[in-house]
Amino acid sequence: MRWRKYLAVVTGLLLMVVVVSGCGLTDRLRGDTQPQVKVQVPPPEASVPAPENKVGEPAKTTQVVLYFSDSSGNYLVAEKRSIPAVEGIARATIEELIKGPAPDSKLLPTIPKGTVLKDINIRPDGLARVDFSKELVANHSGGSLGESLTVYSIVNTLTQFPTIKQVQFLVDGQYVQTIAGHVDVSAAMSRNESLIKK
Repeated sequence: MRWRKYLAVVTGLLLMVVVVSGCGLTDRLRGDTQPQVKVQVPPPEASVPAPENKVGEPAKTTQVVLYFSDSSGNYLVAEKRSIPAVEGIARATIEELIKGPAPDSKLLPTIPKGTVLKDINIRPDGLARVDFSKELVANHSGGSLGESLTVYSIVNTLTQFPTIKQVQFLVDGQYVQTIAGHVDVSAAMSRNESLIKK
C-alpha cells in the first residue's frame, strides 16, 4: 500500500514539473522575472533604405517673355525669364512683369509702382480680361509714349500665349477709357509689335 502512495506522489510531482516547465514557470521559480524571448535584429547594413527625399528636387520651370521699356523710354524690349511652371501661367507672368526688369538689366519698368493684379480671366474666344488695382492709373507718370509702353507691355506679354488673342483692361473691377489720358483702352487690345525694338 505504501509503495502505491509513494508512486502516486512521485508521479504527481513529475506531472507537476512537466506542466510547470511547459507554462514557463520554471524560469520564474529560478528567479528570472522576465520570460526569455529571442528577437532577431537584422544587422545595420541589412536595414531597408529610407525613401529618397524629393523636397530638394528643383521645381519645374517654364520660360516666358516679358516686355519692358528700353533705357530711352521709346521702345519695348523682350526679357526672357524662367518662372515656376504653374497652372495659372498668365497670372504668374503678369505678376513677374509687375516686379520689373532684372536688377542687372538696363531696362525700365512699365507698370506703375504699387500696382497689383487683382484678377485675370481668359475666355474661350481668346479674350483676357485683366483687372488691376487703382495704382495702375493713379501712379502712372503720364505721357502718350509712356502710356503706350505700359499698355502694350501688358498686351504683348499676354498674347505670347496661344490661348490669348486680345486683352481688355479693368481697374478695380471697372472698365476704363484710358490709363493716362492718351491711349483708348475701352475696347479689347490686340498685339502691337511696332513698339518692340528690333
